[in-house]
Amino acid sequence: MVQRSGRTLPLFGFFRRLLGHDRQFRQAIASVTGRAPGNVRLYRLAFTHASMVRQQPGQTRHLSNERLEFLGDAVLGAVVAEFLFRKFPYEPEGFLTEVRSRIVNRESMNQLALKIGLDALVQLDAGQSRSARSRSVNGNALEALVGAVYLDHGYEAARQFVLKRLIRPFVDVKALVSTTANFKSKLIEWAQRHGKAVRYELNGEQRTGGVMEFSATVLIDDEAVATGMGLSKKQAEQQAAERALDALGM
Repeated sequence: MVQRSGRTLPLFGFFRRLLGHDRQFRQAIASVTGRAPGNVRLYRLAFTHASMVRQQPGQTRHLSNERLEFLGDAVLGAVVAEFLFRKFPYEPEGFLTEVRSRIVNRESMNQLALKIGLDALVQLDAGQSRSARSRSVNGNALEALVGAVYLDHGYEAARQFVLKRLIRPFVDVKALVSTTANFKSKLIEWAQRHGKAVRYELNGEQRTGGVMEFSATVLIDDEAVATGMGLSKKQAEQQAAERALDALGM
């Protein structure tokens, strides 16, 4: 029997609220992934940014989503690679690599994360700037979520999540393919016609698992026009050139 005096009732209320919160979280995960979570801890970890761990003395980095992000990035890359391999059986490796990079690059992951509402689940230090969140936090959480689904339900479940919940609803592969081109060459041709000088400034940042992510800023006559990102210098420069062409109305 629940006592109505003392501390028993407030304690009961606390646990009821806690269970309600847990139920809402489970429902959110099921809605996003299409599967009820088995190991809820994995999913909570997937949405825990490293900045939250640093706030708690004695906590270690393995309590953030960085390791799950590393795993999810690998699973995501494999799923998208297989998808493109089967969809385009006669295209060369370079074409497949370019299209895959445009699907799984950091900006695309951030946009996908927002489209499925992951920003409402991510836990991070309130001191993190809006630019830092938009640059990587949500996309990292999406990759960590893929890793969590993989560990919780296996590769096939992770594959179905990526294809049915991310790629098919939100990625216009046909549009990507139709615009996949050597944007750097197009920009150089434009610059030569107009007597302009084009150059790129590159920066590299190490991601989880030792992978490097590059950013490239294209400058026309020493004026910054656009910036792109990618897992190689070439990918970053191609994206920067593509955006520069858009800015020039081409």
